[in-house]
Formats: sequence, C-alpha cells, structure tokens
Amino acid sequence: MAVLNLPTVLMHAQAPACRTQLVQAMAATQDRVVLLDAAGLQTFDSSALAVLLACRREALALGRRLQVQGLSDRLRELATLYGVLELLQA
Repeated sequence: MAVLNLPTVLMHAQAPACRTQLVQAMAATQDRVVLLDAAGLQTFDSSALAVLLACRREALALGRRLQVQGLSDRLRELATLYGVLELLQA
C-alpha cells in the first residue's frame, strides 16, 4: 500500500502544487490501494477538500482505491458542511 502525506499547510496558494505532487505519486505506484494521511495537516481552507477530491478522482481513474486517514475534527466538519465526507470515507 502506497502511503502519501498531506503537508502541514494546505491553503489555496499551495493547492495546485500539492495536487500535482500527489497525483504524480499515485501514478508512479502500482499499489492497488493508496493511503492518504491527513494527520499532519494543521492549517487549511476548503482547498484541502478540493485536493482530496482530486486525489479520489485520480485514484479511481487509475483503477485504485483511495483511503483517507487522519482527518482532524475541523477537516471532518468542513467536509460535512460541503457534503463530501462520505466520498472521502468510501
């Protein structure tokens, strides 16, 4: 299982580069399951959700399954507010 980590800071300014880096890392692995660890994420805005959802789309396109772990309470609340928590936990 490939393990990818979100950065400590993921705001709008960092989102495009972070997304690109994570998508490239997913494409480089042959593992069927990609684990995305959000435990280190401390400072974020809704762009973090956009990155997580982009990773989910990419994993599906590659025929892989994405697991997200380490969602903080704040990020879980934001995902619930936007109605995407179930997509991140699927």
